[in-house]
Amino acid sequence: MEQLPHLITDLAYILIVAGAVTIIFKRLHQPLVLGYIVAGFLAGPHMPYMPSISDHDSVDQWSQIGVIFLMFTLGLEFSFKKIVKMGLRPVVAALCVMLFMISVGSLVGLMFGWNNMDRMFLGGMLAMSSTTIIYKAFDDLGLRSRKFASGVLSVLILEDILGILLMVILSAMAVSRQLQGMQLVSSMLQLSFFLILWFLVGIYVVPLILRRNKKYINTETLLIVSVGLCFLLVVIASKVGYSPAFGAFMMGSILAETVEAERIEHTVSSLRDLFGAVFFVSVGMLVDPQVLVQSWLPVVAITLAVLAGQMVFGSLSYLIAGNNLKDAMQSGFSMAQIGEFAFIIAALGQSLGVTSDFLYPVVVAVSIITTFFTPYMIRAAEPAYDYLDGILPRRMSTILDNRSHRQRKASRSEFSVSQAWKTFLGGVIGQTAAYLTLCIAIISVCLGSLLPLWRSLITHWPGNIVCGIITLGAIAPCIRPIVMRKNHSQQTIFIRQQGSLHTFLFWMVVLLKFSIGCNIIYYVLNYLSPFWWVWHVIASVVLMIAIIRNKRVKLFSIRMERTFRQNLESRDVQGSASNPAYGRKLKGRDLHITSLTLPLHSAWGGHSLAQLHIGQKDNVHVAAIIRGSQRINIPGGNNKIYPMDTIEVVGDDESIQAFSQRMEAELIRPDENVPRADRLSIISVPVGANSPLLGRTLMEADLRGRYHCMVVGIEEAGAALQATQANRQFRQGDILWVVGEEADLSMLKMGV
Repeated sequence: MEQLPHLITDLAYILIVAGAVTIIFKRLHQPLVLGYIVAGFLAGPHMPYMPSISDHDSVDQWSQIGVIFLMFTLGLEFSFKKIVKMGLRPVVAALCVMLFMISVGSLVGLMFGWNNMDRMFLGGMLAMSSTTIIYKAFDDLGLRSRKFASGVLSVLILEDILGILLMVILSAMAVSRQLQGMQLVSSMLQLSFFLILWFLVGIYVVPLILRRNKKYINTETLLIVSVGLCFLLVVIASKVGYSPAFGAFMMGSILAETVEAERIEHTVSSLRDLFGAVFFVSVGMLVDPQVLVQSWLPVVAITLAVLAGQMVFGSLSYLIAGNNLKDAMQSGFSMAQIGEFAFIIAALGQSLGVTSDFLYPVVVAVSIITTFFTPYMIRAAEPAYDYLDGILPRRMSTILDNRSHRQRKASRSEFSVSQAWKTFLGGVIGQTAAYLTLCIAIISVCLGSLLPLWRSLITHWPGNIVCGIITLGAIAPCIRPIVMRKNHSQQTIFIRQQGSLHTFLFWMVVLLKFSIGCNIIYYVLNYLSPFWWVWHVIASVVLMIAIIRNKRVKLFSIRMERTFRQNLESRDVQGSASNPAYGRKLKGRDLHITSLTLPLHSAWGGHSLAQLHIGQKDNVHVAAIIRGSQRINIPGGNNKIYPMDTIEVVGDDESIQAFSQRMEAELIRPDENVPRADRLSIISVPVGANSPLLGRTLMEADLRGRYHCMVVGIEEAGAALQATQANRQFRQGDILWVVGEEADLSMLKMGV
């Protein structure tokens, strides 16, 4: 008999143990991630009373795939476009939280006399709260629809992005044992280059492919295509020196801008759950009780540092970012744990061989403890706020509670010269960074790949000429917007009307953009041409003017940018079920818009809005009903809702939470142990010589009207079963196959 590979037996054991443990944790209302880690400990080599897996290397490879899928789905849930539209508040909060917690981690390591690398990696781990655990905790506690929850999730995704930069910095420090200022700047510029390049190219290409092949892409094909794209960028990211998790996250954020994003997320969710479970189980296998017994004091100290640090410094960070005191405390208390990204950073330190062996199991133990306390910390935020609000001076409490209102009022200032300059320069910098990145990428590909090819085909100098023409033609649509975009906007017209000084500064900016375009052309000419550099400068200026005046280049550039914008905004145009785009107008107000999905077994299914009295009972307003691809805006009282409909509702935190709880509670819960009398059955009814059906047609017999039954087929004597025909007369020897409820079928037997 052929012996099974160890990987299959190990996976069978892992999944059985994980399934049993997670059922227990579900009954105890604990996060599944915690159950997976406990299952990993039970199946790991440090648990002597149970069998252990034999092929650790294969399980580690599967766990790496789990990290890839976790980061891919994180990217699908939060896109870069959303982050840009968030404003500075979550950016400031994320930076402050990370800086505070890195300092806390380093201080704890210093107290125990750990080396510099252990302290730095510990600080990086403590800076990363768990998106998965918080997301799940908000769901379990019914807080996803609260206003502060959206701010927390925004900060979490920014932490994940900054965590990627942190991994780059820690990797550089691990190699050189120090990080110089120029090295940090170089790492940030390189990371920014690849972020912009992959985002621009991905948004332009991927939605175009999906849209043009939409009729050929079913669920199975969409799964293959999306996972293939994910692993493609994983490989590319690994080739250029970044972690696979970074590439997976980037592709997820690219696909998040497509109209297929939610469908992709639903399709990939099963793979994410499977491989993610293997990853968390593999983390649990690293828990060594002996190490924990020896390091119990660091475990306790780090746990207290995470809980107290996020309570104090997390809340302070949200206050600094401009939130009121209550929202800041709820947000800070919610982030008091470490999770999956901390494991990735810990694994990075182990793979580089720069962290001590005890650090990983210590961090895993801290993660387990803080994960357990997460729901209680979230619940403790409001009582803590009430206590603090009671002891603070009334004037200070009023100031802290009304901060968001004052900032909103201050933001409603009139159009000014400084605002015009800010808008103009912001647009110029964004356009220049995007198109300059594309130019660098195109030039690198042409000079690195096409130039050797053409030189081998038609010798050196002719190859240079052909490659130069191709390169300049390819970058021309990208150079022109650098020079010409934003020169005739409303802001620039307003600026030029403010006097000669502002006009002079405006033309200096235009001249700077023109020089950037000329320098790009000059680099290509200087690389390929043997002539004097002065001629290259003159040729660069002439070619730049020719590109500006060329109508074909202009039209192609406009068409390219228009396609990019359509791809970028396609999901907003279609409407996202998870985040209504128009809801951003209420950002910072007491009212906000959220989307809720009607449960599958909801008792509300098939009822109209008027029958449910949603506005009267819950004090919320239904703005839209989304059913598949159909969207009903401003529904009336006669509109009905059905299970799995997405409802966009407007209200304050308390009203939306009460509405969500009522919607989740009012379910149809049939007793599965009691047989239902209304189940369908099928019977055969022979047509005998004395049958009242003999000689009659199906329409004349009217079995549907008289007995509430349906004839689905007729079996003639000695012939096969065939579909019924309304005008066919029943003959002796026919056998009718009839479907109906059991009581109706019994009546039919008695009547015929």
